[in-house]
Amino acid sequence: MDNQSISRTHSEFSEMYERNIDMVYRLCFILLKNTMDADDAVQSVFLKLFKHNKTFNDREHEKAWLIVTTKNTCKDVLKSWWRSRRVDVDVLPEKTYWENNEQQRDILEKLLRLPEKYRTVLYLYYVEDYSVKEISKLLDRKESTLQTQLSKGRTRLKADLGGIYVDGKPVQGHI
Repeated sequence: MDNQSISRTHSEFSEMYERNIDMVYRLCFILLKNTMDADDAVQSVFLKLFKHNKTFNDREHEKAWLIVTTKNTCKDVLKSWWRSRRVDVDVLPEKTYWENNEQQRDILEKLLRLPEKYRTVLYLYYVEDYSVKEISKLLDRKESTLQTQLSKGRTRLKADLGGIYVDGKPVQGHI
């Protein structure tokens, strides 16, 4: 491999990184619930991408591969020996990706309290704009199951938020 093809490879990787870093980080944070583990998982995901020699058909294929890889990497982190035998640092104040917007931070905190099956589906549907059919393929779940999880997740999130938000202000009495 000559220097030109090496630099092209690094250039292509840099472009993929810039295009997908926010999405991968947000998904890691949603699944792992803290910035330290999310940072580590993001590094692992992009290391796998760097080592991955497969050519993607298009950007959607690339994004889908990254979402599945991110989900699997986070599952591995959650199952790791280290994670099960360390002290939980949830009591420490932590900067989050969404800290500049109080409404988003409140919604994120409530979202993180939901069980994983609701968190992931709501995130992919509302933040990443995937359809139920696409999420079904990504997560290898039935569409009807995902629709139920979306509905129950929305209901639980709305109840946790005390209603719905309009223009950044809670509207009570709506679920």
